[in-house]
Amino acid sequence: MLGGRYEIGELIGRGGMAEVHIGHDTRLGRTVAIKMLRADLARDTVFLTRFRREAQSAAGLTHHAIVAVYDSGEDVFIETGGAKIDVPYIVMEYIDGKTLREILDDEGKLSSDEAARITMGVLSALEYSHEKGIVHRDIKPGNVMLTRGGSVKVMDFGIARALADTGATMTSAQAVVGTARYLSPEQAQGETVDARSDLYSAGCVLFELLTGRTPFVGEAVSLVYQHITDPAKAPSVFEQSVSREMDAVTLHALEKPRDTRYQTAGDFRTDIQTVRTGQQPSEPAVASLMAAGAGGADALTRTAPAVAAEPARRSDYTAEMSGEDHPRRRTGLWIVAGICALLAILGIGYLVMNGNTGAKTAKVQDVRTFSLAQATRVLKSDGFTVKTKSVQNDATKGTVINQDPTGGTEAKLGSAVLLSVSGGPGTIAIPDVAGMSQSQAMSILQSQGFTHVTPSSKQVDNTKFPANQVAGTTPAIGTAVDPSSTVTLVISSGQVTVPTNLVGKDPATAQAALTAKYLVGKIAYKETSNPAKVNKVIDVPEAGNKVAVNSDVTIVVGTPAPVIVPPTTVTVTPPPPSSTSSSSSPSSSSSSSPSSSTSPSTTPKATKPPKP
Repeated sequence: MLGGRYEIGELIGRGGMAEVHIGHDTRLGRTVAIKMLRADLARDTVFLTRFRREAQSAAGLTHHAIVAVYDSGEDVFIETGGAKIDVPYIVMEYIDGKTLREILDDEGKLSSDEAARITMGVLSALEYSHEKGIVHRDIKPGNVMLTRGGSVKVMDFGIARALADTGATMTSAQAVVGTARYLSPEQAQGETVDARSDLYSAGCVLFELLTGRTPFVGEAVSLVYQHITDPAKAPSVFEQSVSREMDAVTLHALEKPRDTRYQTAGDFRTDIQTVRTGQQPSEPAVASLMAAGAGGADALTRTAPAVAAEPARRSDYTAEMSGEDHPRRRTGLWIVAGICALLAILGIGYLVMNGNTGAKTAKVQDVRTFSLAQATRVLKSDGFTVKTKSVQNDATKGTVINQDPTGGTEAKLGSAVLLSVSGGPGTIAIPDVAGMSQSQAMSILQSQGFTHVTPSSKQVDNTKFPANQVAGTTPAIGTAVDPSSTVTLVISSGQVTVPTNLVGKDPATAQAALTAKYLVGKIAYKETSNPAKVNKVIDVPEAGNKVAVNSDVTIVVGTPAPVIVPPTTVTVTPPPPSSTSSSSSPSSSSSSSPSSSTSPSTTPKATKPPKP
């Protein structure tokens, strides 16, 4: 596991400098792509320094047409001899789609409108990266992906620049082959590159999308020479359906001096959009077509053979340049000097590579662990033919497990390389695809050799996965099965049934039960006069209903109702009457009794004395 976070899955791509694996981010629970640099490049301290800096720059590029870089770092690996080595890696957005290289290999060429649309997407990414000060340096079909929905995604920002800074792209003819068809003249001459170098490479890609071939073809040394000296032919030379306006835009992007080609990706993109709407491109683009002179006119009336162009004579090249005689002569001298220096360097490398014998040979690349399609592309681009045989092996079906001649062997150009291709193991364990989209899961299963993958006709409830995500497989994940057997994807509906047995439970137990069902319990309180219901769940309004996974579910908990105290009534008792004499005789007391009981409001009547 990289960085204690990323699980490394199967190899899904391999190039001259890195390997790409599908991975799983255990912290965020998402599928990622992990690019790991080759061990031999990781030993180069200069490269490591450049790579770290460029990885940081690439991580700062956030654009819809750029494959997102999520993270980068390095991990310690132990080699066979026990030595430890720090291998840098970059964690990227996983794209479910195909590279332009794969699409071109399958289809040959695209319609003018589709070629324009894709190139505009590439230029949108370049416009953004150039504003951020990042030059890609390796724009080619293999570094551009199309998602299943048709969106354009440019890959490998920063990595190509780090590699270029060490000069690694020019250390051997093998390393150049994959990129030489798209090199700008300044790159071919070893000069410092800038944003306009990316635009030349984008012009090469546009040319190939329109015609099914690159502007120049041949071996690496020949390609470099042609990029420096030979003017590009109009795309309509090879594909008559291409309009003059699109010819003009493409040729302007492929101008040799960088000062006369498009200066910004925005200008290039605007001209393509203008042509798509049926209008004339900018004046500089039209001038590029006119500057071709007779060659430009010929481009509309004749078709050239699809072979490497013969190096142009100096007079042919300088005749196409605009300006005064003196600048033209100076440009011609500059080109001659550049060619001489370049050929001196490449000539030495060519003699070393071919054993100084003059025979047309080249080293066979090691394509073991490549897919058959990848291996075939690499070997054919190096000038070899390919033969295959299928063998039973535990490796993923379609993977190259052996080759003859072996990697690093000198072989005659045009000779055949025999590839032993895995027919797949007897059984394969179904990988964990739970939580993925249906298309991602199918892609992973198919890449591991499963040939019959189908989605379930009915979605299932009560899983932890949102709607339309894979909840499991039939047979179950981890089961070892014949790769030709049917694997059915179980798709989640995203719906969960709220439990009906929560009433009477304490709140913590009820919340735990909801969590187990991938729901979130939210407590509300309601007064109750029943002491037995206090601090217990007394109601779940949504019980028995289906709700979305991770939804909030209200659980009503009883709380004591306030006690009603009746009002208090106060009774006042009057004090007893006081006595008139403490020594009164009983008779006195008796005689006075009526008087004492007489109401205070009654006044006794006076009795007159008898007459004598």
